[in-house]
Amino acid sequence: MAEISIRNLRKEFGAFTAVQGSTFTIADGEFFMLLGPSGCGKTTTLRMIAGLELPTSGEIWIDGEEVGRKPASQRDIAFVFQMFALYPHMNVRRNISYPLVSQGMPRARVREKVDEVARILGLEHLLDRPVGGLSGGDRQRVALGRAIVRNPKCFLMDEPLGALDAEFRERMAEELRALHDRMGATTVYVTHDQLEAMQMGDKIVVMNHGVVEQFGTPQDIYDKPATLFVAEFIGSPPMNFLRFHGHVERGATSVALHRQRFGIPASREPFEGDLVYGVRPEHVRLTDGGEYRGGIVATEYLGTTQIVTLETANGELKARIPADRIARVGESVGLDFNGHTVTLFDAQSGRAIRSELNEGVLSHG
Repeated sequence: MAEISIRNLRKEFGAFTAVQGSTFTIADGEFFMLLGPSGCGKTTTLRMIAGLELPTSGEIWIDGEEVGRKPASQRDIAFVFQMFALYPHMNVRRNISYPLVSQGMPRARVREKVDEVARILGLEHLLDRPVGGLSGGDRQRVALGRAIVRNPKCFLMDEPLGALDAEFRERMAEELRALHDRMGATTVYVTHDQLEAMQMGDKIVVMNHGVVEQFGTPQDIYDKPATLFVAEFIGSPPMNFLRFHGHVERGATSVALHRQRFGIPASREPFEGDLVYGVRPEHVRLTDGGEYRGGIVATEYLGTTQIVTLETANGELKARIPADRIARVGESVGLDFNGHTVTLFDAQSGRAIRSELNEGVLSHG
């Protein structure tokens, strides 16, 4: 397999810049997610790694070799598309074997490798079936089989589960991750689904408007968002944002919100101006007392937990609380936050203010 290194990668389409100076490294054997909304540059980045698009500038290194100007056929990668891209006139066996037959591999060896891949993917009983009659999940397995059979340096996947319904998507996500773990392959996977990225990825790059907003593990990105965009894009419900104007001294461990002080991770730099206090819903606690209060405007029962929406002096927020906690619409309750899990943002730039919490994970795109 292979390490993939992206260095100052840029792609322009006329006056439009799709990718702006991306830099990150995908470790050998890693399951790596390119995550972001539609139009953020993630698929363009994947296509440049594949050789289907040439970069305007920057470098792409695969297994220690700079391949930015090499054609796709010389990069030893396998690409799995969202819409399967199978040959409808061929059966499953012929679809999987097509890359090997095209390379002139001996027939007996082709059959051996196809049978091996079919066992891995549970396709043995479908090898003689036409692909047109298969379910979406089985067709995706065939597309994966055609990629795996070549034993390439890395696998590139462009929203491969996007065409499946919710039940199949969840099942296939588990199967894909298990397959990756068995093979130890370097995999680069594009998705707009943050739950899919958090479930499957070893590392995640979050992109927005062609810029890398943050790069890190799923836990780092969830717990230590580098920007307001990442904090809002990751999590369901997303992070709460309470806006205020204030002063933060170097080393400060609390800030004042509407006459009450709340904890923050110790700041590493002073700041004065418009601030955003970011706290995840599961780190909001409803209390009986306290000056900082919120009015309950809605509740949503989720079985073991419930989501409570409250209106505060600094804006609306959501709290994830136990399902057996009685919360009535119209009730006024005190609010408290776990200061160790808070992220403080500069409201103007949208970037997290450096602290013990986010030290070392801020990305500068």
